Amino acid sequence: MNEMTGPGRTSPTKQTDVHSPALRHYEESAHIPASVTQVFDHVNDHARLSSHMSRSSWMMGGGRMEMQADAGEGRVVGSHVRLGGRIFGLQLFLDEVITEHEPPYRKTWQTVGTPRLLVIGDYRMGVEIGAENGGSRLRVFIDYELPPTPGTRWLGFLFGGFYARWCVRQMLQSAREGLASVDHDC
Repeated sequence: MNEMTGPGRTSPTKQTDVHSPALRHYEESAHIPASVTQVFDHVNDHARLSSHMSRSSWMMGGGRMEMQADAGEGRVVGSHVRLGGRIFGLQLFLDEVITEHEPPYRKTWQTVGTPRLLVIGDYRMGVEIGAENGGSRLRVFIDYELPPTPGTRWLGFLFGGFYARWCVRQMLQSAREGLASVDHDC
């Protein structure tokens, strides 16, 4: 069973300004029939976790983004992961830094600098994993602001929630599909 919460709900360890009038929140969780360690190992691979951004799709405007990670590969606090590419013909870019890394239970990251995005602005994302019924419960969340410029802010009002939902669901789907054939006797 998926659990969802609507905009305005924030996680208790939120690091962005919870009083920001532009802050939005979306999360979902799902049961994954694999151990907590197996789930964390899957989602700790940032290239795999963000693979939905590197594939051309209608949600990506026919474009895609390429990922570059530093020596920490997005697996240690302070590690940077950068994504850049063309979406709807526009050059987009973002730089994320890992802010929490607590194997095998929690990982969070957030944008730094000034991201060039269309429907969301600065954001913080994360995953939390707990044991549940012989498997794990994987929770994926995003806390995001609307784009800061008037030219893209209206796009955020229209499509930011839709994009946040798509992104979270893609990450959950990656875990479900990627761990479907794993030996679960761990």
